Amino acid sequence: PLARSPTVKRILARLIYGWIALVYRTNRLVAGSDDLSQLGLDGQNMIATTWHGRHFMFACLNRHRVPLTIMVSRSADAELNAMVLKFGGIATVRGSGGRPGARSAGKGGAGALIRMKRLLDAGQWVGMVANVIKGPAREAGMGVITLARISGRPILPVAYQTSRRKVLEKAWDKSVINLPFGRAAAVTGEPVFVAADATQDEMEAARQQLTGELNRIHARAEALLEARA
Repeated sequence: PLARSPTVKRILARLIYGWIALVYRTNRLVAGSDDLSQLGLDGQNMIATTWHGRHFMFACLNRHRVPLTIMVSRSADAELNAMVLKFGGIATVRGSGGRPGARSAGKGGAGALIRMKRLLDAGQWVGMVANVIKGPAREAGMGVITLARISGRPILPVAYQTSRRKVLEKAWDKSVINLPFGRAAAVTGEPVFVAADATQDEMEAARQQLTGELNRIHARAEALLEARA
């Protein structure tokens, strides 16, 4: 089919990245926002994360070409996401990191987490969505928590919201299509640390902390936009 053609996929990816870049350039950051373009310029590397469905603007995080790699699912649909990120100068690791263990092993989950750890060990930034695909929309999974434990690097929650947007209400994650020519709010949360010897209870506590922090900063981003309406 035409939609599976590599050439067609490249064209679509280029168009999608062009749209995301347009949104990024034409939405003015409101006062109180964090400048996401500065991430990584201080030499400190972390694990950037946000909710699935709010992750599309990650394609513009790498404005200064700081080495950044994002985990992308091995699914056929996610191949287009990987191509979009490439146009933004962002490398990808293919695999599912939401459910560490036997269930994700067949999806490259364990190997993907190991590759991400090696990148963090080398001083690079990495990114991945916090929640499990087709799982609870606003609840962090254990994948990103596991990566923080084995790498020793903190998780940085990130929220980016625009005043003009379309919410796909029927999607499991209520995906947001950001629109150009409006205002934007960007908020980073408190880093979440997970000790190398963390117990299951401590990892669960970190998961709940990350869930709360992501929900807090997305609410904060929305409040910043409403305050400037």
